[in-house]
Amino acid sequence: MISVIIPTYKSPDNLDLCLRSAIEGQQNKNQIIVVVDGFYELNKEVLEKWAEHIDVLNMEENVGLCRGTNLGVYNARYDKILIVNDDNVFPLNWDVELLKDFTPNSVISPNQIEPTPSMFKQFHIKDCGRDPKTFNLENYWKYEEPLRGLFPDETGSTLPIFMNKYDYLRVGGWDENYELGMVADWDFFLKCSISGLKMIRTYNCHFYHFASISTNGEKRQQAEQTGHEYAKYKWGSYIYHHPETNQKFIL
Repeated sequence: MISVIIPTYKSPDNLDLCLRSAIEGQQNKNQIIVVVDGFYELNKEVLEKWAEHIDVLNMEENVGLCRGTNLGVYNARYDKILIVNDDNVFPLNWDVELLKDFTPNSVISPNQIEPTPSMFKQFHIKDCGRDPKTFNLENYWKYEEPLRGLFPDETGSTLPIFMNKYDYLRVGGWDENYELGMVADWDFFLKCSISGLKMIRTYNCHFYHFASISTNGEKRQQAEQTGHEYAKYKWGSYIYHHPETNQKFIL
């Protein structure tokens, strides 16, 4: 069994599709934790719609993506955790497929499908839809299944992440000092690598990603730059990204 942590802010349409795909696409009855980072009333209708299948962690106020995610992990019932953003769509039988490649001392990144070209060369590019309101889940499931079958490789270091809860806590989880969570994922992957965890990518299933439709704009760009500067302060160097392996490293 898996504990899924889904942080959400103010994107109820994204959240609705994300939850539908997670719930209807699972084979087992996994724990699904929705971390509501403020704006509960905005998300209330969606949360009530899926109430029978989810645990809700209501922050009551905006505490930030990193703190919200950490608190979600603390509330995980199972030792295997999956962290997924609300602008992702789950593939069919996602839980069974992820468990096939689970190994101790690793961080597993299921591959993603995105509608536009990505900096991550392993991602599959296919426009299956850019609007959660009109996205056809069944068509996406039919498209995704034939893509499966490549052997896992060590080009992980992208979200979503599937790993042991203990390993997440051992490396300190998300650093809560990153604004809007920008660069916190690079920081996290760097800590995992330094700790000796293998960064694995599985192609047994592919999550669809709407490519940050909920966090675009000038505020995002400013937060990303602030994040890079904080990383330099913390590590003594900017965090760099290897374009082929996705490894995060410092000089």
